[in-house]
Amino acid sequence: MVKLGNDWDMLAEEFEKDYYRQLRRALTAEYRSHTVYPDMYDIYNALKMTPYGDTRVVILGQDPYHGPGQAHGLSFSVKEGVATPPSLQNIYKELQSDLGLVIPRHGCLEKWARQGVLLLNAYLTVRAGQPMSHRALGWDQLTDSIIARLGRREAPMVFMLWGSFAKAKAGLIENPGHLVLTAPHPSPLSARYGFFGCRHFSQANAFLEQCGLASIDWQIE
Repeated sequence: MVKLGNDWDMLAEEFEKDYYRQLRRALTAEYRSHTVYPDMYDIYNALKMTPYGDTRVVILGQDPYHGPGQAHGLSFSVKEGVATPPSLQNIYKELQSDLGLVIPRHGCLEKWARQGVLLLNAYLTVRAGQPMSHRALGWDQLTDSIIARLGRREAPMVFMLWGSFAKAKAGLIENPGHLVLTAPHPSPLSARYGFFGCRHFSQANAFLEQCGLASIDWQIE
């Protein structure tokens, strides 16, 4: 039903389940009758760009940006030429403070995705201008399965869980060999309460190196 073109095709069994068939029908109706983000061909970009076996870091978001031209299937990321959203601006500020990186001129995080940073939203679609509008469609059943599969994986990885919503997914991460980092959400409403200064990016790279894995080049050009 959905072909991802890499080892995430292990999800074929999920795509055959009743909940996903209902989700697919609901999405067909939504895309026909409303403006929905991202474009239907971008929904699974996070999985297409970051195969299961290559995943070294997971950054979990809630749902896609709901403004025109923003969402393209990667959590926190926007296409080049689109204004960098406030939460991503704060992520860049923390990267500058933590690793001394230059704040990028754009908000496209595909460079991270292609290095093994899975930029996954819990809900993969949203109506224009209506945040969390697809919360009840059944996306969380699929994305919880994705998180759980990674959480059971033997090869170590880092999970960055920002905000109470993401922290609530920690129970899906069964392998104690993974590094789970939690902090407030980078939103302007909460970043100053502990996201700034969390140093998750340097901690992630130190952990990966300790595990004999390549670190992430976090600098966006």
